[in-house]
Amino acid sequence: MAETPQRPAGPPVPRGTAFLLAQVGARAAERFAERVGELGVRPADVGLLRLIGTRAGLSQRDLAETLGVVPSRVVALVDRLDGLGLVERHRSARDRRHHELRLSARGEELLGRVGTVAAAHEDALLEPLTPEQRETLGRLLGALAYAEGLTPGVHPGYRGGGGRE
Repeated sequence: MAETPQRPAGPPVPRGTAFLLAQVGARAAERFAERVGELGVRPADVGLLRLIGTRAGLSQRDLAETLGVVPSRVVALVDRLDGLGLVERHRSARDRRHHELRLSARGEELLGRVGTVAAAHEDALLEPLTPEQRETLGRLLGALAYAEGLTPGVHPGYRGGGGRE
């Protein structure tokens, strides 16, 4: 009688890759929220700050379009950042009906701190992987995001009103 080979010790064989992506993604989002929460902001705030910081002068209307939400939703999100002293609204020189958004000095400083926190978060999350595995994972996830038509750098949670407010 042939003996059944024993499975080597180690992590279980993955089953349900979509579930694993959701499970790891939810845990990563939870930990990120904890980390940026220590800075006094939410993940949704961070996403907006990053977009405004990389596209100075972006109008609220353009921000709404980028996020895939109605403009009134952006007003509420930006109101929060304005109230925290992180962004400034300026009347557009091209169209006085629109506001252009810029980070305040405090917003720029906070965004720099968030970058440090985000890098540490990613390093902690990916710590079990080799540099080659990290690169492969990044490429594979990028291919999946592209195939799904996701907007680079924009969390789809804004569309559902989420974004961990």
